[in-house]
This record gives sequence, C-alpha cells and structure tokens, in this order.
Amino acid sequence: MTNTQIVAIKVLLLIFAAITSAPAAGPQTSNAEMQAPAASNGKTSASSSRSPFDERYPKYQLRANDVMEITFEFTPEFNQTVTVQPDGYIGLRGAGELHVAGQTVPEVTESIRTAYNKILHTPSIAIVLKDFEKPYFTAGGAVGRPGKYDLRGDTTVAEAIVIAGGFNGSARHSQVLLFRRVSQDWMEGRIVDVKKMLSQKNLSEDLHLQPGDMIFVPESRVSKIRRFIPATGLGIPIP
Repeated sequence: MTNTQIVAIKVLLLIFAAITSAPAAGPQTSNAEMQAPAASNGKTSASSSRSPFDERYPKYQLRANDVMEITFEFTPEFNQTVTVQPDGYIGLRGAGELHVAGQTVPEVTESIRTAYNKILHTPSIAIVLKDFEKPYFTAGGAVGRPGKYDLRGDTTVAEAIVIAGGFNGSARHSQVLLFRRVSQDWMEGRIVDVKKMLSQKNLSEDLHLQPGDMIFVPESRVSKIRRFIPATGLGIPIP
C-alpha cells in the first residue's frame, strides 16, 4: 500500500468518526414532532394544543385566485361570480369588500350572509366553488422523482414516496420528514420511520397526507461521506 493510499484511508476514517460522533439533529423517534418557520418574516406561531396531524380530513380553506359562484334564492339580482384577490378580499355587489382567504365554504357563506344583512332581510345564500387550487403534495430529497404531485384520494406517506419514484440509494428510510402548514408563517413537522414500518410489515403508523403537505427524505450518513471516497486506488469496495 502506497503512502497516498494510507493518507486517504486516514482522512476517510477521520471524516467517518466526525459524522458518526456528532449528535443527530432533532428527535429520534418516529412520532416525534418539531416546528419550523415557513417564512422568516419575524412573526411567530400561536401556540395550540391540537396538532394539525390530528385532523385527517380538514375542510378546504379559500385562497387567492379561487373562484366561487354566489346564488341568492329570493333575490337573484344579487347572483354573482367572484374571484379571491391576491390580498384575500372579494368584491361583493352592493356590499363592498370582504376578506375571505383562510375561511372554509361554510364560514364564507356566513360572512357573506352577515355582509348582506345590512341591505337584505335574512338572505338565503348558496356558494359553489367553480375553480380552486387542486389538492397536491410535494416530495423532495432522496427520492427517485422529486416534485409536485396531485393528491388524489386518501394517500399515506409510504404511498406518496412510491408515487415520487421510491427511495434512491442514498435515502435515510428511518427519518422521513413530513411537513404540514400550521399557519401562514409556520409549518409543523413529524418524523416517520418508514424503514421500521416496512420491516415489521405494519403500516398502522403511516400518516395520511393533507393538501399542501411536503415530504422530505434526507440522505443517510454513509451517503454523505461517500463523495469523499476515491472511486479507485484504495483497494476497498464502494457500496
């Protein structure tokens, strides 16, 4: 063995020792939770005892560019189709502007009814969403095809990874991260141990996705140091 090979092996061992001795970031259990800001604008998230992961099927909340049709049963002259503006407001015929972003359809119905109570007597209102953002999830990190995917029907984390091309060779199967928006400025994350679920053939802990969820698969520690290993010349196999 040449001096160059000996030096290379020593460097490799030092790198591996540094990585394996460093404490892993975040909790280590599959159902641990963590929080991360969705945007660094100085705002903080209001504390809540209820996790967004507890709500499997949340109601859709209106957002910019959504289009809805408002029908008045007894006063059809007020029937109208409105679009949620980038600032979250809609313009109502004869009732001014109303902020509706973040509200569900029942909440918006009540808000519009309240707005028209000023000019109509107990208006009967029906709302139908005509155009809205289709449910989706995103997958990134060590998956075969990172990207944005339509969320069609009930989909779990493990199923979403398969849709995104499965794990690639550098994936850390035991620490898949699922991020879910708590508010405009904050997202809550949970670690999912997909490796454990698959090895035990038990998917009872497999979380169900909600629209807008993001899955991130980190790289394993071995894959992080693999880039420092010369492909040839050391006489040792590269996994």
